[in-house]
Amino acid sequence: MSGSVFGTIFKISTWGESHGNGIGVVIDGCPAGLFLEEEYVQAYLNRRKPGQTKYSTPRKEEDKVSILSGVFEGRTTGTPISLVVYNENQRSGDYSSIASYYRPGHADYTFDQKYGFRDYRGGGRSSGRETIGRVAAGAIACAILNELGINVCAYTKAIGPIVINNEKASLDQIQLSPLSMPDLEASKQAEEYLMEKMKDHNSVGGVIECIVRGMPIGVGEPVFDKLDASLAKAVMSIGAIKGIEIGDGFQSAMLTGAENNDAYYYDKENNLSKSTNHAGGILGGMSDGSEIILRAAVKPTPSISRPQSTVNKENENVEIQIQGRHDPIIVPRAVVVVEAMVAITLVDQLFIGMTSQLDRIKDFYQK
Repeated sequence: MSGSVFGTIFKISTWGESHGNGIGVVIDGCPAGLFLEEEYVQAYLNRRKPGQTKYSTPRKEEDKVSILSGVFEGRTTGTPISLVVYNENQRSGDYSSIASYYRPGHADYTFDQKYGFRDYRGGGRSSGRETIGRVAAGAIACAILNELGINVCAYTKAIGPIVINNEKASLDQIQLSPLSMPDLEASKQAEEYLMEKMKDHNSVGGVIECIVRGMPIGVGEPVFDKLDASLAKAVMSIGAIKGIEIGDGFQSAMLTGAENNDAYYYDKENNLSKSTNHAGGILGGMSDGSEIILRAAVKPTPSISRPQSTVNKENENVEIQIQGRHDPIIVPRAVVVVEAMVAITLVDQLFIGMTSQLDRIKDFYQK
């Protein structure tokens, strides 16, 4: 299987299956000298691990990370960094019947058609547990960005039809909401809505918003490797993400040019600024110095315990009722995954952009 490697200079390779021995990632291209300890990475993994609220799968996993290489005495060495999380609470027997039929909304059918074989235990590589490697690598990317004064923050913007009120939202409230919403009033409404759907043996989707602050101007390439295109690929590679928009996104199609254009002006400190940010911080495929605003649409969890129609491998129409431990909503746990993939992409693009001007190369080598 190809396609498990992402990045050009800051490159990650994830490995492992949901019900295998473990999940992990190898990061290549991380500079030497970055302060890094397991506790720092663990804090990110704790945000996505299962069993923390009544709105996530009851599967209990500590998701304890171990750094196997690339770090010595708390500092990165410049060599490949390998991290692993061992699976400890598999119930593969819960999935034995799945081998004979295709679950609606899952990758069962496409895996069988592509490879002629699939790991049916929790979805194998298409399981949400694959994102452990992404989050671990994203923690390291965030550490690099922090050194540069760049901050990446994602949160739940909407659960089903419940959308946060920006006037009531505060980033300080994200950790207070079991759904990772910065508006606690909206969070309460979303919890009630979600409980109704759970009683009906159903699931719910939502929208994750990510904001990047402190991004320098000119990061990204003007043609195929546009920053927004790279971010879109990174975020769309996350399972269950079905759409992405930058800035006003699809709303910009409803605007006129006069409404959509971001006017420039010089502020009191004589810094060039924009009066609005409809573009979402990216123009011509390159960062423009303002906040990068990205939103991702997350589909409802396909594993629901109500009866569903499907087919089996004997070419028969059957009705199934999925058993096992599943999330009624994956949006809150996916927030940190979006954050991680955005951070990984930004670091890679920042490293690529270091060679865009000859003067920068001369400054580095002719000291």
